Formats: sequence, C-alpha cells, structure tokens
Amino acid sequence: MASADTEEKLICSSCHNTSEDPVKLKCEHNFCWVCINCVLDSQKGPGGYKCSECREEFHEHSAVQRTVSQLCRSEFFHSSYTEKNGIFCTYCVSTPVPAVKSCLMCEASLCDVHLQVHSKSAEHILLEPTAHLANRKCSSHKKILEYYCTVDNTCICVSCLLFGAHQGHRVDTFDVVSEKKKERLSYLLKGLTSKREETEKRVKSGHERKKEAQKKAAEVSDRVSNLFRDIRRQLDGLEKRVLEEISRQEERVALSVSSLIQQMEAKKEDLSRKIQHLEELCNMADSFMVIQEEESESDAFYVTEEEESDSREKYYKQIWKKGLDEGLISVTLHTGLSAIVTKVRKRINLQGGTDILLDMNSAGNDVHVSGDLKTATWSHIDQNRSDLPGRFQYDQVLSTKSFSSGRHYWEVETSDSGVWFLGVSYPTINRKGRQSWIGDNDKSWCLRRYDNVQYSVIHDGKWIQLPHTVSCQLLGIYLDYDAGQISFYELCEPIRHLHTFFATFIEPLHAAFSVYKSWVRIKS
Repeated sequence: MASADTEEKLICSSCHNTSEDPVKLKCEHNFCWVCINCVLDSQKGPGGYKCSECREEFHEHSAVQRTVSQLCRSEFFHSSYTEKNGIFCTYCVSTPVPAVKSCLMCEASLCDVHLQVHSKSAEHILLEPTAHLANRKCSSHKKILEYYCTVDNTCICVSCLLFGAHQGHRVDTFDVVSEKKKERLSYLLKGLTSKREETEKRVKSGHERKKEAQKKAAEVSDRVSNLFRDIRRQLDGLEKRVLEEISRQEERVALSVSSLIQQMEAKKEDLSRKIQHLEELCNMADSFMVIQEEESESDAFYVTEEEESDSREKYYKQIWKKGLDEGLISVTLHTGLSAIVTKVRKRINLQGGTDILLDMNSAGNDVHVSGDLKTATWSHIDQNRSDLPGRFQYDQVLSTKSFSSGRHYWEVETSDSGVWFLGVSYPTINRKGRQSWIGDNDKSWCLRRYDNVQYSVIHDGKWIQLPHTVSCQLLGIYLDYDAGQISFYELCEPIRHLHTFFATFIEPLHAAFSVYKSWVRIKS
C-alpha cells in the first residue's frame, strides 16, 4: 500500500483534493497541475512567480514545469493499482492502464502506447510485466544482473565480475546457465512425468482392484447368504424330523401307558368287587356258610394273586422302560448334522484335516509321536529310530498326506510353553543340516511361537515378528494350493488372522511341525 506520507504529498495546497496529476514546486509545496498553472498564469509579469502558500519567488515558468514530481505520482498510483489489479503502466497516471512490458533499465512498466516511444537501445531490456524490477539489479552496483557466477552460484553484474568480489571467477551467461538448468529440469520433468504416469496406472489399477474387491465381496456375500439359507432349510428339516420322532415316541409311550392304566383300572375294579364280597362274608351270621365261602374264595384268590404278581411286575417294568428313545433321537441329530456339515464342506470346497497323520519315518529322534499319529511331543530321550533317508536330523516331523490342489483346512492344538513351529513344506526339503529347519529355506513356510509370548513367521530364512500377543493355544491353518496362499488363524473369540504367505507352489505340500520342550496335536 502507498504510505500515508505519499498520500499527503498528493494533496493539492490550492484545492485540497487528491491530485491525479501532482506537481511539486522548489519550495516543496504540492499542487494539481491545473491549479498551479492557473496561479502562475495569473502572475505573468516582470516580477516573476510566487508560491501561493509561502510566497517564495521563481523567475521562470518553465522551471516550475520541470518540478513535476513523476516519482511522487509513480509511487502512489503504481503501488496502489498494482496491489489491487496487477501490473499497470508507470506513466499512465490519470487512468491506470495494464502494462505489457517492464523495462529493466528504467525500472518502469509500459503500456502499448508508452512502449512505442520507449528507447530501443540494447541496454533497455524488456521483460514480461513485473513488480519486482529492483530484484533484477545488483544490490552493490545498481547495475543489471547479466552473469551467473558458477563458483558462488549467484547472479552478478559486470562490475562484480571486473572489479568486485567475483573478479576472476568462472561465469556463464544467463542463457547458458538457463539452458543447462532446463536440461536438468527436462530430465527431472521426464522422470516425474514417468512417475506420474506410473502412479496414474497404479491409481487406475487400485480403482479396478477396488471394484473387483467390491464385486468379489458381493458374490461371496450372496454365496454365503445362499449357503446359510440352505443350512437353515436343512436344519429346519432336521428339526422337523427329530420333533416328529419325539412325537411318535411320545404317542407310542402314551398308548402303552394308557393300555397299562386301563388294565390297572380293571384290576382295581376286580379288587374292589372281591373286597366287597369278603366284607359281606365277614358280616354273615351263618358260620357254616362263612367257613365254606372263605376257604374256596381265599384259596382261589391267593393262588391267582401269587401267580399274577410276578408277571405283572415284569410287565410294569417293561412298560416303564419303554420311555423316549433318546439314543435314537441323538443318532438322528448326529447323522443329520454330519450330513449338513458334509454338504457345506462340499459347497465351499474345503477339505478338512481329519485324515492328517504324522509320518513316523520323517520324525527326528527327539520327537515322540503318539499312537494315533496325531500328537508330536519333544522328548529328551532319544527315540533310537533307524537313520532313514527321509528322517529329520532335528526335532521336526511331516505329515503322511500331501496337498497338490484344492483348498484345505486343519486345526492344531499347542502347548502353552516351549517353542513350536507349524506350517507346510515341500517333500524335497533337506533333512539334515541348518537348511533343514522349517522356514529357513525356500521350500517351507511356517508360524513360530516362543515361550507363549509372541508369534513370528518365517520363509526362506527371513523372519517377521508379528505384533500379535498369544491369546489361545488353538490355531487354524488354511491352504489354498491353486491360489498360492497359506494363512494362519488364532481360534479365539473372535477368530484372529495372524499372517498369510503368498507363493506359487511347484511341489506337493505336507503339513510340517517342529517342537522343542513343547507339543502339538492335530485336531480330529
């Protein structure tokens, strides 16, 4: 912004308005060009001219004209209009006109009109309009900067080169330095352009991957929803069958008990009748008749009662034992649920690990293998096994089963102390030496846990410590052979993903285990 002092200089001493065409007399009083001319014209005569403010005398009218303060005009109008509207012509004071060029020598900006009358000499260097012309001149010699000192990496003028601090230094013209810099910038631009194109490709690829992931997620969601609808349908069917079986058994038991109740009711009536008869006998006055009736009735009653007691007891026990057949209900549930699980496994194309067994011929002598070939335990007692070609030198063991296609899943229970490794391995893994350790070669991939503290994953000798802390001793291993994926999960609640290896498998894979002061068990 123009300073307050500059604005004060533009106030006419005669009309007291801000002058668009200010002049300054030798006495330093400021006037409008029109006002001062009117005053001076009225003073024509042999007595000379006087300032209307201080009455100082001037002998020539032309001298007054030469005191026009172009600097004052330029300072105010150029700075104010430049700040608000860009670069304007320095010499167009009455009406700001956009500049088309700036002269480095004059330190002024020119419109089209003033450019036509501007000096054409070589030292008047024209530039694109700029408000920073002073920056293009040497601060020491006030001359135009023309050279670039390669020693001090700075722009200098001819005086700096001939007489100043840069005397004797190697210099280049701006054109040479500019071309060299443009070459570097061009090379940099080419590299940045290439990186931008590569980044654009990655962004495009990222969007495509995002769309693919969204599409895949939608497909998997539909498939899972359909699967659960089918599972619910099968479960509803199984529930209906089991409830029908329970109802059938309930009806059968109810019929049997109802029949027994009827028999007992009949027996009750018969007993009531006999009780009544005996009471009548007890009340008879004729002793002979009492004696005769009692003997015949009592003999028949006790004989019959004794014979019926045993058979009736056996019959009652049979009836009471014929309650609900919970064994049949449990078997129906088990077989039904097993069938559902089998169908689900087929639909998701996932094979379980129930048939994974440990290979005794691969087990090191420090590994004890359980009788069911499901558990490997470290033992300080040497197992004294024969030195077969496929036997590990160290405490490791492979599975007998191998995987060469498809998707597979198995679960492993581990001890809560010691060190264990579990993963997969090619059958061609070394069995002796340092390179035989699971994970320390390019033929095996494994998850490791040390003293129930933290997990690590290892492949080709490269160890990566995972941020997860151990929270349970049951882990799941998922192998998608065709997709080249082996994943490890901790089967706590909720299930937690630990790590996934991606590779292109070129050989069949075996489940692999290593134990030291620990044990691992393949879940059935």
